[in-house]
Amino acid sequence: MQKLNWGVDGTWTLFLDRDGVINERIMGGYVTSIDQFNFLEGVEVAISRLSRLFHLVIVVTNQQGIGKGLMSERNLLEIHTYMTDQIHLAGGKIDKCYFAPNLKGAEDDMRKPGAAMGELAKMQFPEIEFERSVMVGDTDSDIAFGKNLGMKTVRIKTEEEIGIEADVTINSLQELLSIL
Repeated sequence: MQKLNWGVDGTWTLFLDRDGVINERIMGGYVTSIDQFNFLEGVEVAISRLSRLFHLVIVVTNQQGIGKGLMSERNLLEIHTYMTDQIHLAGGKIDKCYFAPNLKGAEDDMRKPGAAMGELAKMQFPEIEFERSVMVGDTDSDIAFGKNLGMKTVRIKTEEEIGIEADVTINSLQELLSIL
């Protein structure tokens, strides 16, 4: 695998999708509790190492299971607290988790591929420069989100059909470490 010449340094921001990037994705379903949240192999260590490369590590995740009434925001916050605690125990960090609880097509749609979660992150962390950011996801909406904001894009291979090409396609966050 060839090295990326993106010039990533301690001023860059790493945006991560959650399901299919950090944890096992439930195809056609939702992770609604901590006992359904299973880290992908090696992710905690990979995020720990990526935390040292990037200034900020931000999770952006569509969670319409809330809008469908399958879980509450409190359930989601418990899952995110567990996830960030486990990553912290491995020596890493997630600076913030943003989520879109609404259904597709809602009036105030926060969902990817729209830019709302990225813009919210920039408001909270004004040092974010999207052209010095990397978006890692496993779906077209993740890649479109990154491209819509001018980020470098990395796709984690998935079962889904690909309609939008990312800058790079890899197997895991560990592989991202090896090419950065």
